[in-house]
Amino acid sequence: MEFSIKSGNPEKQRSACVIVGVLEPRKLTPMAKAIDGSSRKTLSKVMRRGDINGKTGDALILHNVPGMLADRVILIGCGRERDLTDRQYRTIVDNSIRCLRQTGAAEATTYLPELNVKGRDCYWKVRQALEVASNATYEFREFKSKKHTRDRVLRRLTLMVPSRRDLRAGERALADGRAIANGIRLARDLANRPANVCTPSHLAAQAQELARAHKSIKVRVMDRAAMHKLGMNSLLSVARGSHEPPKLITLEYRGAKRKTRPIVLVGKGITFDSGGISIKPAQAMDEMKFDMCGAASVLGAVSAIAELGLPLHVIGIIPSTENMPGGGATKPGDIFTSMSGQTVEVLNTDAEGRLILCDALTYSERFHPAAVVDIATLTGACVVALGNHATGLLSNHNALARDLLNAGDTSGDRAWQLPLWDEYQKQLDSPFADIANIGGREAGTITAACFLSRFAKKFHWAHLDIAGTAWTGGKYKGATGRPVPLLVQYLLDRCPAG
Repeated sequence: MEFSIKSGNPEKQRSACVIVGVLEPRKLTPMAKAIDGSSRKTLSKVMRRGDINGKTGDALILHNVPGMLADRVILIGCGRERDLTDRQYRTIVDNSIRCLRQTGAAEATTYLPELNVKGRDCYWKVRQALEVASNATYEFREFKSKKHTRDRVLRRLTLMVPSRRDLRAGERALADGRAIANGIRLARDLANRPANVCTPSHLAAQAQELARAHKSIKVRVMDRAAMHKLGMNSLLSVARGSHEPPKLITLEYRGAKRKTRPIVLVGKGITFDSGGISIKPAQAMDEMKFDMCGAASVLGAVSAIAELGLPLHVIGIIPSTENMPGGGATKPGDIFTSMSGQTVEVLNTDAEGRLILCDALTYSERFHPAAVVDIATLTGACVVALGNHATGLLSNHNALARDLLNAGDTSGDRAWQLPLWDEYQKQLDSPFADIANIGGREAGTITAACFLSRFAKKFHWAHLDIAGTAWTGGKYKGATGRPVPLLVQYLLDRCPAG
């Protein structure tokens, strides 16, 4: 979908639809008042009739409003102004797009960025409106024989700012929001593809496609032999049961001076997780194609920063394989020596994400990183703890954790920090190896991070467990593209001022 930025009065807009807000109780926003004045109090009349009172979720479509050049006016309920939070604003924008799509309008003009959200400026409101609208109009129809179910789809949205003075901030928000939205869509498309299409080789091809599109990105893809030479036996232990060749994909984005230490993003790329010999239940196993959402988020974030040309040095590392129960598959009780030299006893082959990530974390040492963030659909325990609202965050460095939490609050892609205390480490003790790959039922998200922390002692590191936020199930099953917004905001915050 195309987005543009403008300022101007609503009655002068030639558009298929103009969107304005109504606050509770029956209070018009400034631009809604302008329409009311030019339309002989049409909006006031419909409110007096009780057609809309401004509650969140209210929506009313008006046709042929007097004094308007637009074909339609949509009134969107915004709730009480004093209650207008970040989350409420995003909900309002989402409601407006879903109502708009019912009309069949191919383009529209929205004045919702005029709403007064406490502590948020014009830049934030425009960018959020763009990202929410892009997500609300997303459809994955790549494997449908009929590409569109509707004759007309929303193709263009004009975001209106209160005055011409706001256009500069609006243009910057448009550029940032568009790049983030594109990164989210890339991540969602990759994750939504079936596992017979989105294989480790497919992820490698997508990375190489990014490098062809952006000169600032260089890609290296390592095969099984190259990983074996480096001693990545923990990663390769997961690949033993699959016919699909594993890949270690490295993307390097250079927008900063050569001596700048990089920020490294490590994304779990299990393109299908059967559980291996510790096989999963059949119910909802199809959703295990989403076990590469960490890898997809790294590709989406790198794509976004390359589109924006950020003055940063960023490296993306994607260890990728399937986890299948083949004849050569790893068995519970098998022991492998990781790239770091630490030995791992595999007590459960369905705890495979940490086995591929640990070697990728060790590999990241060679880049002398300023910080390393790994992203993984790692534990069902995180879903139990936080549901699908917040990403789990654990870190060995408080400042890094704080920066990620702040980025989540700004972007609306929130995380919640869990403890990484030494007391949990003993749950990983093994009588036969240096470490076991599981720590029992209690504190499963924490002990998984404790496992990874043993391979991250040489740098500042944070772990994002996205098992509850990377996709949704049920009727509206599909990838969310999270945590691309959080990652890109974190990287935007790292850019030098000016």
